[in-house]
Amino acid sequence: MREDPVNFYSQGSRLSGLIRRPDGEGPWPAVAQGPGWLGLKDAKLYEPYHRALTAAGFAVLIFDYRGFGDSEPAPGGLSLHHQIDDWVNAVAYLESRDDVFADRIGLFGSGGTGGGNAILAAARLTQIRSTVIQVPVSDGEDWLRRMRRGYEWQEFLARLAADRTKRVTTDAGEWVNPREEILVPTPERRKTAIKSDVDGRVPDSVPLALAEEIIAYKPIDVVAQVGHLLVIAVEDDAVTPTDHAVALYRAASTPKRMILQRQTSHYAAYEQYGDIVIPEIVAWFAAHLTGRAVEAETPDGTESLREVP
Repeated sequence: MREDPVNFYSQGSRLSGLIRRPDGEGPWPAVAQGPGWLGLKDAKLYEPYHRALTAAGFAVLIFDYRGFGDSEPAPGGLSLHHQIDDWVNAVAYLESRDDVFADRIGLFGSGGTGGGNAILAAARLTQIRSTVIQVPVSDGEDWLRRMRRGYEWQEFLARLAADRTKRVTTDAGEWVNPREEILVPTPERRKTAIKSDVDGRVPDSVPLALAEEIIAYKPIDVVAQVGHLLVIAVEDDAVTPTDHAVALYRAASTPKRMILQRQTSHYAAYEQYGDIVIPEIVAWFAAHLTGRAVEAETPDGTESLREVP
């Protein structure tokens, strides 16, 4: 796997990315990836996926969102809306490269809003041939609410309302720790080291107003526009609810497929089932980005559901 740093622009901000490619000159089909919630492009978590994809003949572009890692900030600050634009512009950058087949580009979204962002970007980009989402969020409001007990959710909404009033009267809203005060980390998240290589470089203070964007975040509303979708979920997921992944799968257009990983957890599954899931991801992109496969489907999609024992 060859790796080179690249830069491209998104709405006037310079984004920093990594292009990972097979040996040789290409051109190759390509996969674009934006990290998940509070993730960075150079996280070691993603390397096994990229090594497998490049070994199979794909180029992979992964990038830092505006305001993250080595990318420039956006004038308006951190925003999920900006992140979807960043995906769109990442695809445009891939299309501009001589070593990429411009008509053979897929999206890979891993982890929470990484999966949701891939859906939202794929719905905007009709040229996308295939999309893979891993432990995704389908509804931001439901996601944040489930992290809290009933009274805590009401207190959180009241805090958002007070912050909204403060912003419009003083132009100075509250800043918070995104891991502790917007999301509520699970015990597993507090213990896991799976993102320890990048955790210290992720912003530890963001506007509380970002929570309002997450509440309005609804990939489920547009997933019906997305076909050739592979959904990867964890049963009884305490971080991104399993039924979010199932809902996205059920609402997506055919062809589609779902992999459900059992007897594991959100973070453990990356390594525990990597030797099963990563080849499935490669095979899905190979089927839909290279035109070498015969596709089969059923009207209700039930035979597309695959369970990993």
